[in-house]
Amino acid sequence: MYQSLQQNNLPRIIFGVLFISLMIVACLWIIKPFILELTWASIIVIATWHMLINLQNIFWGKRWIAVLLMTLLLFLFLIIPITLIISSLINNSKSMLVWASSAKNWSIPDLLWLQSIPTIGHNIYKNWHAIFTNSGSMIIAKIQPYIGQTITWFLAQAAHLGSFLLHCSLMLLFSALLYSKGENVALGIRHFAIRLGSDRGDAVIILAVQAIRSVALCIVITALVQSILGGIGLAISGINYATLLTVFMFICCLAQLGPLLILIPAIVWLYWIGDSTHGTMLLIWSCIVGTLDNFLRPVLIRIGADLPMVLLLSGVIGGLLAFGMLGLFIGPVVLTVSYLLVSSWVQEAPKPKKTNNKLRHYI
Repeated sequence: MYQSLQQNNLPRIIFGVLFISLMIVACLWIIKPFILELTWASIIVIATWHMLINLQNIFWGKRWIAVLLMTLLLFLFLIIPITLIISSLINNSKSMLVWASSAKNWSIPDLLWLQSIPTIGHNIYKNWHAIFTNSGSMIIAKIQPYIGQTITWFLAQAAHLGSFLLHCSLMLLFSALLYSKGENVALGIRHFAIRLGSDRGDAVIILAVQAIRSVALCIVITALVQSILGGIGLAISGINYATLLTVFMFICCLAQLGPLLILIPAIVWLYWIGDSTHGTMLLIWSCIVGTLDNFLRPVLIRIGADLPMVLLLSGVIGGLLAFGMLGLFIGPVVLTVSYLLVSSWVQEAPKPKKTNNKLRHYI
């Protein structure tokens, strides 16, 4: 009788749920300053875990040597390049704002070389000046303030260099800890998932890991390689503010829009000012960089990442607005994992039957 009352004691259940809720909120409040860095470190560790195991096998099974090498690689190939880009943006911020707000930088060039084109050159030159004489100045006057505001916003995001370096340091620390105790952490998470959802919970965790590897390797690494190579081409061609354009190129590559969205206007600009030599060189280099992802992705990852472009674009932009520069990496991963988990859950239910002609009028 006593046990029956204990089992059906509603106040006991309510107070138990409240106590557990308070403990969860307290724990989240304590680790709140480190959630972003821990998430970033988890993404990197999951994506590069196979590399850690290969290094451990090379160095006689010594885990600490592999962890040290992986931490150094993260510092050299991730932290230093991003820090240099942000430092360059801050150092060149004044000149970029002056360039964006100066009216003479937005004047329409004369393009006298159009007249040298046989047969049609004179008509093209005449129509060019006719178009921009009537409405070109008005269009430029409307676009120019927004360009200055966009550059100012990006510089404001990049100006928190000290905070970014702190985030990077904590990310490296968490990455080293996860590298050293990765198996135990993975087993603990899978055990907790099995306790919550049995075999389905374990399958959800495995699916989330596959999604993280897919996005991190297939999208982020490819975007880094393409943007760096594209930025080198811009710098060699003499394009002004190649560093800033490289950042924009990286964002476009993350959003699956490709580097050509930045490279093609640069090529047009070089031909515009009459520098056909560098324009042709950048055109050839852009063809290589623009098609590089078709060869690089199969090497980085064997499973496909067939994801909607809207999802990736929303992850990049939303992550940047929510978390700053770190959101470029975290945003697409979080949305992709959520998308795949929801899709897997929906696929467990049978598909609806096709509607007949009578029901179509009500659907």
